[in-house]
Amino acid sequence: MATNGEADLKSCPFLPPGDLSISAVSMRAAGRDRGAEFYHLALTCAQSLWMRGLPAQAILLLNRAFSADLSGDEVVVKEWPLPYRAMRWIMEQRTEKQFIGNPRRHFQHLATRMVEPRRALRSWRAWACWAIAREVFPEDRADIEQLEKEGVKEPGEAEILTRLERLGLPGEAESWRGVLGGIVIDSSFS
Repeated sequence: MATNGEADLKSCPFLPPGDLSISAVSMRAAGRDRGAEFYHLALTCAQSLWMRGLPAQAILLLNRAFSADLSGDEVVVKEWPLPYRAMRWIMEQRTEKQFIGNPRRHFQHLATRMVEPRRALRSWRAWACWAIAREVFPEDRADIEQLEKEGVKEPGEAEILTRLERLGLPGEAESWRGVLGGIVIDSSFS
């Protein structure tokens, strides 16, 4: 049974099945591991939270999945590619009654406040999700105060694509680009 008054939520087809008892606290099971098991657990937790009617929390777990230390050769990554499609799907499928906040602002802050490990890659992945959020929620506003005070310049899609090509997993940039504009392309990370 879903929370937040939601019933009959269909599962996200871009995430592994999730047991409704799984929550963000379940991530502790990964311990210090930030590899394939951590990645799969984060995706599974995101599905569980989505199915419970909690899209904002599901997005936070997808953020955690993006922080996994992966090479792209892992079986789980081949089965469940980096969750750009899942991110967009959740943003588009949530209802007005489900809290999601301002994803554009969320990803702006995430991208500009990223810390190690893999700071640059994780920051560009956050900007990639920011670009998706801008398309899905064009009415959401940036944090103008941060942009002005900190001199942050929002990147263009070409810059995001170039950075993902340089820093990301094989095929990651093309996979992300395929999610923009609602056009989803299959991309293998081989």
